[in-house]
Amino acid sequence: MNILDLQLALREQRRAYALATVVEIVGSSSAKPAAKALIDASGKVVAGWVGGGCAQSMVSEMALKCLETGESGMIEIDLNDEIFGAGMPCGGSMRVYVEPILPKPLLWLMGHGRIVESLCEFASQLGFDVIVNDPQATAEHFPTAYRIISDDCRYQQLLPQPADFVVIATHHKGDYDSLMRALQAKVLYIALVSSRKRATLVLERLGREGFSDASLAKVRAPAGLNLGAKLPEEIALSIASEIILVRRGGNGHPLSNSLSATEENN
Repeated sequence: MNILDLQLALREQRRAYALATVVEIVGSSSAKPAAKALIDASGKVVAGWVGGGCAQSMVSEMALKCLETGESGMIEIDLNDEIFGAGMPCGGSMRVYVEPILPKPLLWLMGHGRIVESLCEFASQLGFDVIVNDPQATAEHFPTAYRIISDDCRYQQLLPQPADFVVIATHHKGDYDSLMRALQAKVLYIALVSSRKRATLVLERLGREGFSDASLAKVRAPAGLNLGAKLPEEIALSIASEIILVRRGGNGHPLSNSLSATEENN
């Protein structure tokens, strides 16, 4: 399998990897400009080649750092010095650009309706892969969805990972089952689109069945930030804003307040 085919396969599997590219060679080197290597999340070169020996080891180490930070990096490898360089004196040097390729954050939308449709649109534009799970979900209503599940009446195909986001808007039909699965998976963000009364009833039932108060407190119900939203699209925007707040570590305060405080301190 060539590098491009492997990249497509890893993207389909939502697996992180790094792509290393030789961008400059000075003097003699076994690798040539534009040579590429694909490095998986464990630091192993799984395709391609950018040099052997310690050069490969140094590039793999940089790849792991880039995957951790999510930012690209450049590494300069001295091929002249057997002790301080790459350990193989070829009489030159090389620069390698390492780019991390991370899967998009995943948002599970349980339910249908205009709020869910709008939220799918917003989230897709914000860089999320969106899975819509509802018997009434169609490609026509969710053209930007990464995946649509419409054969799961009990929402048993909700199988999130801890880093995922889950929004439940099942009109009461799947609130309990979906919440239970999301809580068991200990996902990063759980929101329930419902009335306060309905949310209280569902959370109390989950509490009686063994979920701790600390666990239930992570459920955001009602969902979203207080924007004074009334329209379905506005409610979807408030939920999308809350998701970004959680993802980026914001506080939801007006930026103008921060600017005023900075000006006063200066």
